[in-house]
Amino acid sequence: MTIAVTAVSLLHHRFPADFCWGVATSAFQIEGAAAADGKGASIWDQFCQLAGAIKDGSNGDIACDHYHRLESDLDLIASLGVDAYRFSVCWPRVQPLGAGAWNPAGLDFYERLVDGLLARGIQPWLTLNHWDLPQALQEQGGWAARATVHRFVDYARGINQRLGDRLTGITTHNEPWVMAVLGHQLGIFAPGIKSRAVAAQVSHHLLLSHGLALQALRADGCKAKLGIVLNMSPAMPATDSAADLALAQMHDARDLRWYTDPLFNAAYPAEVLAELGPDAPQIEAGDMAHIATPMDYLGINYYTRHVASAGQPFDAKALGLPVTDMDWEIYPQGLTELLLRLHRSHVLPPLYITENGGAFKDPLSDGQVHDADRKDYLQTHIAAVADALDQGVPMAGYMVWSLMDNFEWASGYEKRFGLVHVDYATQQRRLKDSAHWYREFLQRCHAADHRARV
Repeated sequence: MTIAVTAVSLLHHRFPADFCWGVATSAFQIEGAAAADGKGASIWDQFCQLAGAIKDGSNGDIACDHYHRLESDLDLIASLGVDAYRFSVCWPRVQPLGAGAWNPAGLDFYERLVDGLLARGIQPWLTLNHWDLPQALQEQGGWAARATVHRFVDYARGINQRLGDRLTGITTHNEPWVMAVLGHQLGIFAPGIKSRAVAAQVSHHLLLSHGLALQALRADGCKAKLGIVLNMSPAMPATDSAADLALAQMHDARDLRWYTDPLFNAAYPAEVLAELGPDAPQIEAGDMAHIATPMDYLGINYYTRHVASAGQPFDAKALGLPVTDMDWEIYPQGLTELLLRLHRSHVLPPLYITENGGAFKDPLSDGQVHDADRKDYLQTHIAAVADALDQGVPMAGYMVWSLMDNFEWASGYEKRFGLVHVDYATQQRRLKDSAHWYREFLQRCHAADHRARV
């Protein structure tokens, strides 16, 4: 999908005045300060110590040193002209054992972050769980234990008590599929468990804790918008064969409907429960009704599509199709198709694209990064959101992943997603060409908003 220069110059006209534009990060990927000021260990701190777990042998001990560079990073965010900043709280930084005593220094850090955003006119969108569960809770069973559901609700209430009056949005979980499947079934993410049964139970407990947390936060008078963020890759058959069609439908049921069906319809897909058999999660009376607690918004993270093939595995790079440095196919029209499909299937709350972006090589040239590929990626995907908006999908916002290059989980520091280049040796930040484009695009959006109000 490419869009003409004239279409790019008019792209900002396709969005309403109240559309929310932002950038996103997560705590473990940027904060560093792994043991500073009373912070406890997380499952990712532990996982990084396993031989071979991280491709480049690195860890998140320093990352982007955001913990020590908060004020300058807040100025950096403000310089982009965004409306919103999506960030996550490191649970063991604020509550080292995941229960009991809170860490004042950790809470103070996030209070400075939130207040700093507000002082710069930026909406704070807080994520409670972006994968860094306290290691102390993991040693008590982690997300496979039902007790962790209740510890999460307590944690959510504590964060709301300290920060909720100043937050625009609170996300319970970021990408429960990743935590369940990559962390507990395939074992390639923390905590490194390989069990389909455990993964299924983890996914249920994540969803249950989401619903119970929403209920508790509302009972406490929380004023922030409440929701969850799902990663979604629409499944498409490689051919029109019956085998490929069946594979695509099953992939869709396992990886997408397993989360959307309980959230919107209070039921898991029957075909996936049947496939799981004895590995299906244990579900107690009332669980599904709790999971389906109405949300104020749904966040969607989109990077690529999934192509189902019963024959030769689909390889976009081998087929000469455009891919990112993650070897993910660049397929912006899949975002429009996904959004339209959700719009047809469910009565939706406002939708936010909470992550979208591409990893590219990003070499420095005379102190600059000329990332035309990322700029094109963002333009085409923003256009895909506009196409969905034009067709009635309740789109409310778009946030780029990510603000800056960072620790990219099992890939370490080899993959760069940022609008801002980070020199990890010096921690110097440099705006890439894509950052300059995004800032100019938002200036045009805001100028159009102002003209519309006059």
